[in-house]
This record gives sequence, C-alpha cells and structure tokens, in this order.
Amino acid sequence: MRKLIYGMNLTLDGYIAAAGDDISWSEPSEELFQWWLDQERASSLSLYGRKLWETMSSYWPTGDQQPNATPAEIEFARNWRDTPKVVFSSTIDKVDWNTRLVTGDAVAEITRLKAGGGGPMSVGGATLAGAAMRAGLIDEYVLATHPVRVGGGTPFFTALDSWVNLNLVETRTFPGGVVLTRYETRR
Repeated sequence: MRKLIYGMNLTLDGYIAAAGDDISWSEPSEELFQWWLDQERASSLSLYGRKLWETMSSYWPTGDQQPNATPAEIEFARNWRDTPKVVFSSTIDKVDWNTRLVTGDAVAEITRLKAGGGGPMSVGGATLAGAAMRAGLIDEYVLATHPVRVGGGTPFFTALDSWVNLNLVETRTFPGGVVLTRYETRR
C-alpha cells in the first residue's frame, strides 16, 4: 500500500494561511526550501485541492524561467512539472502540466490510489487533506512550524471524531526558528 503524506508550512497557532489566504509569513529559508524540494522529489504523485492547485499552477509551470530563480527553485519547477498530479475539484474544468482532474468522491479515489502500486503520495490543501484525515488515510504528517501567530485563517488540522496516535519520526530546526516535525500514524 502506498504511503500518503500531508505536509505544509504552518504558523505556531496551527494555520497554513492567515485570514484572506495570506501566506506572506511562510517564506522559507534556502535550507528549508531545499528540504521541501527533496520531499517533492521523493513523492511519486501529488494530490491537490482546488485552492492549492490554483496557487501552485499559477507560478511553478514557469518558476524556472523567473529572473531571480535559485538553483533549488529551478529544480523545484522542473520536478513540479514532471511529477504526476491529481487535482480534486468540482469547479475547475481543465488542468494541465501532467495532471488529472477528479470531480467525484475524493476519499474513494485516494483510497483507490493508496491501494495501487507505486511510491509515496503527497496531499496538499486543507480541505482535501481534512477529508483524507477524517477517513484515516494519512500515514505521515510533516509540519514546518514558523515562529509567528496569525490568530485565524485556514487550519492545518481538521476536527476529527476520534483520536489519531502518532509516532515522532524527525525533529529539525531551520534558519529563522522554523521547527520541522514529522510524525507517522500508529496503526
């Protein structure tokens, strides 16, 4: 069974975006950006909700052509284009860049994808990840916690009906006081 990983940058008070979808607080250091790039390279399939898809697809298809792009950003853009992606949305009509659109039951499709062969999958977007969390499909959580409180916005975690016990796998500190923690779900 394939592993499903949910990881994002978040604030100390648990938000992936402040009110108004503001993510200006989340600018990663070069070292943290490289860490995320390595994680993306290890993923064989990326699953996106609509909002995150719109954010990623508005920049990364040409991110390697930006005048100030770093070597890591160039590699991230290339990897992003090459990695197979699935977007879950009932409002988008078309996707591009090695991407497939799913308009139906996200949990059923993620369950099917997990049962298939292949390497690890990453899931991004709070709503999509929340549905996968409630269904018990997340195998690993990666939190890059930035030392800022925003007081509200889009939470990383969704409300659950039951507890989920986790094992700490990794803790690491990056420049700027960002603390990365990685947890595996106990099964």
